[in-house]
This record gives sequence, C-alpha cells and structure tokens, in this order.
Amino acid sequence: MNRAVVARVVGLILGIEAVCMLPSFAIALITRGADIRAFALSIALCGVLSVLLTRIKVKSRRFQTRDGFVAVALCWILLGLTGSLPYAFYGYSYTDAVFETVSGFTTTGATIIAQPSVLPRGLQFWRALTQWMGGMGVLVMVLALLPSLGEGSVNLMKAESPGPISSKLRPKTSETAKSLYIIYILLTLTETIFLRVAGMPLFDSLTTSFTTISTGGFSVRDASIAYYGSEAINWIIVAFMFLSAVNFGALFQVQRGQWKDALKSEELQSYTLITLAAVGLIAVDLIHTMGKGVYESLSQSAFQVVTLMTTTGYATADFDVWPYFSKSVLLLVMFVGGCAGSTAGGVKVSRIVILFKGLKRELRRILHTREVRPLTLEGARVEEGTVTSVSMFFFAYIVIMILCAVVVSMDNVDLTTSLSAALTTISNVGPGFALIGPTCNFAFLSDLSKVVLTVTMLLGRLEIMPLLVLLFPSVWKK
Repeated sequence: MNRAVVARVVGLILGIEAVCMLPSFAIALITRGADIRAFALSIALCGVLSVLLTRIKVKSRRFQTRDGFVAVALCWILLGLTGSLPYAFYGYSYTDAVFETVSGFTTTGATIIAQPSVLPRGLQFWRALTQWMGGMGVLVMVLALLPSLGEGSVNLMKAESPGPISSKLRPKTSETAKSLYIIYILLTLTETIFLRVAGMPLFDSLTTSFTTISTGGFSVRDASIAYYGSEAINWIIVAFMFLSAVNFGALFQVQRGQWKDALKSEELQSYTLITLAAVGLIAVDLIHTMGKGVYESLSQSAFQVVTLMTTTGYATADFDVWPYFSKSVLLLVMFVGGCAGSTAGGVKVSRIVILFKGLKRELRRILHTREVRPLTLEGARVEEGTVTSVSMFFFAYIVIMILCAVVVSMDNVDLTTSLSAALTTISNVGPGFALIGPTCNFAFLSDLSKVVLTVTMLLGRLEIMPLLVLLFPSVWKK
C-alpha cells in the first residue's frame, strides 16, 4: 500500500471538511449562536490535521485499486470522527456526536436529536451540509476540485461509486466528477427556488434541498416535512427525491438532450415500475382498511413510498400506524433502494434485476443443461465476475443486517425495532418501525448499539467492501 499517497488524500479531505465548516461558523457568528466556539475549535483541529498529513513526502505516486479502497474507507471514518467535533464541543456526548455525523455523511438520516429546531443555526446548517457533502461523495468532490492523482483517481471513483456497474460519463475521471457535481448543484438550486416559491422560508428551503438531493432526510423542523402542511411542498419534494435516486448517468443523458436513450434504461424502468406499484398497493390498502379518501391515500402513499425507496427518510405521516400490508410494502422498498450511481442507498435496483435474471438463468439451466445464456443489463453483457460480486454483496448485506439486529436486541427492544434499525441503517434510510418509527429517534439506545449502527451506516454507504478490506493484514503491507 502506498501509505504516503493515502495519507495525502486523507489530509486533503480533512482540509476540505474544515473549509466546509466555514459557512456554518459564519452563520454562528451572524446569529451569535452558542455554537461559535464549537466551530472555531473544530475548524482549527481539522486544519492542523490536514496540514500535518498533506506535508508527508510522497516518493511514488503509484495508486492501485487497494489504495483507492483504503483511502475511501479511512476518509469516511475520519470524516465521521472529526465532523462530529462541532456537536461534541457544543455539548453532546462523543458517541452521539459521531452517530449524528456519520448519519449525516452517509445520508442515512437516523438521528439522536429529538428537537432539531432548538439547535443553533450554525449546527442546523452543518447538519444539513454533511448530508449534501456525503450524497455525491466527498472523494468525488476532491476529484472535481483537485484532479491531481492521475490514473489513481479511477480507483478512488470506483471505490466510492454506489452500485455494481459504474460507467464514466467523460473520458477523464476529473471531467466525470465535474459533470456529476454540475448536475448535483443544478438540482439543489432548482429545488431551493421551487420550495421558496411554494412558501418555505429561505433557510429551510436551502437546508431541505441539501437533504433532499442527497436523499438524506434531516430536517430543521421537529415534525419534518409535515411541519409545513403544504401539498405543493410535499409534491415538489417527492419529485426531487425521485430524481435524486435516478442514476446520474441517465440524468447526464437528459442534460445533453438524449431523452430517448435515458428512458430506455432498464434500471430506470424497473425503478419507476416498483415505485408506482408500491404507491398503488398502499393507496388501495389505506382506502380499504383505514377509510381514507382517494387523493389523501395517493398523496400520503406517494410521499412515504418515494421517501423510503429513495432512502431519504422524511415524514409527512406516521406510517408506523398504517396497516401491516402497507408497512410490509414499505419494508420492501426500503430494502430495494434507488438506482446505482445515484445518491440513494439500499441494495440498488440494478442488483435486484441482476439477481432475478441470475435466478431465472439457473432455473433454465435445470431444464436445459447445455444452454449457455449470458446475463445482460442495459443491452450490455454482465460479466460473470460482476454476477458473483452482486451475489457476495447480497450475502454480506443480509449477514451484517442480522448481526446488527442481534446486537441491538441486547437493549431489550422488540424484534421489529431491532430488525428495522439494522435495515434502516445498512440501507441508509433513517426512520424504521416501532420504537424508531418516524415520530421517534435513536437516542434511547445504548452506546454499544449506537456504535454498531454507526459502523453499519458506513458499511451501507460504502457498499460494504471498502470497509471489509481493511480487515485483511495484506492490505496494510507496502
């Protein structure tokens, strides 16, 4: 492993984190909040660490695949540990501070803060900004701003990109990163304008856009989006949540006017079909079981299906009191998640499609033993290595989720709470069911459970493998 280059990458990330804290510090100064000292100390510490790491001499710029995976894993771990300093200096325990920060950077949205509205403005802004930074990926930000790693940048992009198949939008990795961020920023600004026109305050509009486009779900209001009581705001957020969970490669095609090519995407079609089916099933269930009106059922169903499938985690209704069938459908969409190459979490639609096609192929092999039929996705052949990788990811996903649920159950909570806590953190969703439902939070859990759930959030955001490779001793050898 090229330790010097990895250390410099980590140093760059910490430097960017310190710079990103400056707007929150400025807001704290303007509002004379109680978080001025917290941000001053945090910026100073992150700045010092950044300087120390970036001053390490680099003898060789060779940057291999394992170096990219290690750099990504270490960056995300240190982002959580240092990004939590504003919360810790403000008064939260360090365990809670790290949980909230990692939940932000991984765009999970699980929180230990019961009343975010009472936080100082600076901390509110930082809480939303961590999700916006983590949505596209902090390493992608580095490649867009400082494309100085040459060929090694491909390994960083590969390690951080969500999904089993990642295609470059541009010939150079730095150009791809810039293209992604241009789309990301345009979506954020557009939603901010729409929300402001719909009547949402400017600060709320900006922070809500940060947490919508990143599919994060943090809100500056205690009642989340339900606080505003506006159908217009709800539908605007539904639209942008849905878009943010679409593969950014398809959005790039739309930006270039290639609508037909984008709409032909097999993953996009599957994602849309699953969403519409879930919305329809729950709406019918709400009408039949709870006696709700047609529009009310469709409105509530659409918002909760989209917010959970895109792993955003907002709330406009307490879906924990819905019928069991509706909750089962919501559980399924939480598991599936959004598209590969998007800001959403979950298993990803492309993996689900590959797994179903793989199952169909195995069944055909039983009937036709000599048949050789390759898997295809988006009109291209899926390599057998990718199929194996998807299967191993799915296996690891289930095992980690079960182990996490077992640890949480040690807090003497019910099975629904422990299982949904594990699922909602590894899928980076946020709210779960029962004791961690949309009207509750994670503050009551023990420190052990919070630490395990924090690690689970990181595993989910980094698609498991970049963190697991750190456990191999051979990774740390030169």
